[in-house]
Amino acid sequence: MVTQKIKELKATQAKIAELEKSIAAQLAKELASLPEKYGFSSVQAFVKAVKASSGGRRRGPAAKKAGKRRKRAVITAETKAQVKSLSQAGKTGAEIAKAVGISLPSVQNIKKELGLVKARK
Repeated sequence: MVTQKIKELKATQAKIAELEKSIAAQLAKELASLPEKYGFSSVQAFVKAVKASSGGRRRGPAAKKAGKRRKRAVITAETKAQVKSLSQAGKTGAEIAKAVGISLPSVQNIKKELGLVKARK
C-alpha cells in the first residue's frame, strides 16, 4: 500500500515538473510576443516606451521609501529655549513644532525634559 502511494507521488511529481516546464515555455513565448503585439519593432523599443510611460518615477515599495524621509532635527539649547518661550506663551505643541521646525514628539520630549508638562496620575 505504501509503495503504491510512493509510485503515485513520483508520477504526480513528474507531471508537475512537466507542467512547470510547459508553463515556463508558454510564458517565455508570450513575453517575447508582447513588443510586436503593441506595435514595437524590438524588445528594447518596448522597454524604452514602458519606462517613458512611468515618467521616470519608481514604483512599488522602493518608491515609497525614496525621498520621503526627513533629516533628524538637531535639538540645541536655542531650540529648547524657543520651545520653552512658546510654551509659556500658550502655544500648542503643534504650533510650536511648526514654528521651530521640529516634530511634535520632539516638542513633547523637550517640554517633558524642561518640566513644562503635568505629571500623569
